[in-house]
Amino acid sequence: MPVRQVLDRGGVPVKIFTDDVDEASMRQLAAVSRLPIVVGHVAAMPDVHLGIGATVGSVIATRRALIPAAVGVDIGCGMSAARLTLDAARLPDSLRPVREAIEAAVPVGFAAHEEPVAERSVLAALRPGLARILARHERIATMIRDVHAKWPRQLGTLGGGNHFIEVCLDEAERVWVMLHSGSRGVGNVLGRYFTQLAKRDMERRGVRLPAKDLAWLDDGSAHFADYVDALTWAQRYALENRRLMLTRVLAALRGLLPPFRVTAGAVECHHNYVAEEEHFGEPVYVTRKGAIRAARGELGIIPGSMGSRSYIVRGRGSREALESCAHGAGRRMSRSQAKAAYTAADLARQTAGVECRKDAGVIDEIPDAYKDIDTVMAHSSDLVDVVHTLKQVVCVKG
Repeated sequence: MPVRQVLDRGGVPVKIFTDDVDEASMRQLAAVSRLPIVVGHVAAMPDVHLGIGATVGSVIATRRALIPAAVGVDIGCGMSAARLTLDAARLPDSLRPVREAIEAAVPVGFAAHEEPVAERSVLAALRPGLARILARHERIATMIRDVHAKWPRQLGTLGGGNHFIEVCLDEAERVWVMLHSGSRGVGNVLGRYFTQLAKRDMERRGVRLPAKDLAWLDDGSAHFADYVDALTWAQRYALENRRLMLTRVLAALRGLLPPFRVTAGAVECHHNYVAEEEHFGEPVYVTRKGAIRAARGELGIIPGSMGSRSYIVRGRGSREALESCAHGAGRRMSRSQAKAAYTAADLARQTAGVECRKDAGVIDEIPDAYKDIDTVMAHSSDLVDVVHTLKQVVCVKG
């Protein structure tokens, strides 16, 4: 579907690709639209919902400036998916050993590997960039305990919240592995730290903001280049984290399943990140917070909740959406609301047929806490074409 509504509250237009958006999210979108650094229009994706600073599911083009809180604290969070040369008939009757093997291979929640498991070449490529950032901003090291030892051990770990690893079947009953994670604890600290610096800079300059979290860093200012360095590093770290997890998951499956290969290169996409692109006839920074790039012909991943379908998609290059699309179903309830409204029995019912945790610890991820993925996809029809439809049979949550 095309743009469903246009919001105009005194700034650039906000083009919204859904009818399902609450007033609090509208206020956030309007606040972003009134920033003097925003170019052209803001695009709100079909899964748009309230966030910190900026709504999740928003795409923001800025001229010579960046808003750290709009990027968020899970810098580089995104998806990977790979199709295997197996079909459903080759899977065992009980999938619990498959889930347990994945959980043994990939630490979840706050856990990390006891020793780094990434290749030395990956660690060697990442180490100088972070060392340079820490040398310029010593306070970062005080915000995460034993940072020099921690970030290597968190490479190849899932984290918590809405991060997941799944084994899925597509429309032809072929097996896929799909996962969702980001830059872990170090990315979180980098995001929080530079958001604080941006706020202090705005206060020092006496800039009045519609919301404090919308503080920005101007190109050429004291901390802008360092923030770009931190973004670049965290986005690379997140990508390497997902690649390592995928390698470890495939190794775990090879110990349980019949011999298989990965049929082609993995589909990979960030959905909390910044890219330098050209829009509105000029070079801009594009912040996608809970959105993926959907340039014409570009493959991406739009996951549903742990009890619904997910999609491998191909971008249509919509200029109105700034060549972007939704990053998932989008929450319709906060985590605390979901925990208050549902029980473990509700979770078990809504995830019937999926081998996953069904205890109180993951009630906040219950499918009903999310928007309907089919509605999101219907509103995405001008943004992407569906290439494959996936349904999970195993889901590992953080």
